[in-house]
Amino acid sequence: MTVSNDTPQRVTLVAVDIAKNSHDVLIESPTRGRRRRLRLANNLEDFEQLAGYLRSLKSAVLIGFEATGNYHRPLAYFLHRQGFELRLIPTLALARTREAMHNSWDKNDPKDAQVILHLLKTGLAQTWHDPMVKGINDIQELSKTHFQVTLARVRVWHTLRNHYFALYFPEIDRFIRSDHSVWLVQLLASFPTPASITALSEGEFQTRAWNLVGRKVSKRALLAEIYAAAKRSIGVPVPLDSAAVAMFRVVLGEYLDLHRLRGHIAERAAIVLGDNPDSRRLMTVPGIGPANALTILAEAGDLRRFRHHRQFLNFCGLNLSTLQSGKSRSQSHISKYGNARLRTALWMAAQTAIRMRENSFRRKFDNYVRGNPLDADLRRKAYTAIAAKLARVIFGLIKSGADYRPFFEHKFQVEEPSRASAVGATSTP
Repeated sequence: MTVSNDTPQRVTLVAVDIAKNSHDVLIESPTRGRRRRLRLANNLEDFEQLAGYLRSLKSAVLIGFEATGNYHRPLAYFLHRQGFELRLIPTLALARTREAMHNSWDKNDPKDAQVILHLLKTGLAQTWHDPMVKGINDIQELSKTHFQVTLARVRVWHTLRNHYFALYFPEIDRFIRSDHSVWLVQLLASFPTPASITALSEGEFQTRAWNLVGRKVSKRALLAEIYAAAKRSIGVPVPLDSAAVAMFRVVLGEYLDLHRLRGHIAERAAIVLGDNPDSRRLMTVPGIGPANALTILAEAGDLRRFRHHRQFLNFCGLNLSTLQSGKSRSQSHISKYGNARLRTALWMAAQTAIRMRENSFRRKFDNYVRGNPLDADLRRKAYTAIAAKLARVIFGLIKSGADYRPFFEHKFQVEEPSRASAVGATSTP
């Protein structure tokens, strides 16, 4: 029951509109000459009845569906195990085709099933790659959970900065160097208010806080500055045993718990990806660390299924698109009609790569912004160009199975003059 990417003439087409509790199924058989509608409950009994009916048709079967949350995953996995060929209908293609066919944005399950069937007939569908079948389900779950925990940590961090710090210790904000100032959160968990710091002498505060700030250069000077800032603080004076400070400590503890959980997930991901040759190869590319490698493998799957790097760029949404009508033509820009998380991972990797020394990505970025390095729009375009180059490099490495060969920038060397010319130069009056 296998078919090619192009829809054959003698094949049973099955369009499934996915929902949470039940699925709307539209079947068009070439032998019976008419369509049949089914209402498929999301349970094993109905799944088996559908599979039995499709096998009774005695013809090749092509099943198309639109990804809807995760509700399509159990049905798709079941049908794949039954040996049926599956196609994924892109959400944007479904929406645009529905509007064109019905001249309306009106949406309902039977109408969507008709549009899916039309897209199957015209071949405008993608091959379905099941994460369970391809062996990337664990990687996807690690990546998604890592993302959710990171997002929750960022939200808590913004709550701390915009509410608690501004309210109780505004001066502490100038000691923040990045969005990962875990040492500062640990310090405030023990000393949440300026009064809790100034209640001690400077020497006693430094003794108690010494192991909280981690391995910092000029730690004594840093703690002295924090103590001086606490003495001049304009924060709202709340008692240390108040409910407000208790809530402040709750949020500080939540941030530290999320930070530890994120580290635990990263360690687990390193174990899962330890024997993965693609992960090892990706992490040799400048700017790509364990977190980015995990996201790329989870979101892109097996890059070998793409025949050309342009297909991978389309999948990422980094392909250029241009709006043109008659003589009017807009500037080209990236389409963004692709995997947003994969595009974000490449963007972050590009920012890291250009801060590293001696690599071709940094040289490309410097050449791009050489005309006006302070132009924010030009720098944004340069970041996009680097992200697209990273995508091409990643595709080439995985597709060919070759290791990354770093490029080192060599300084231009001035050739020494020959002995004859040197002598001639000295003899010139």
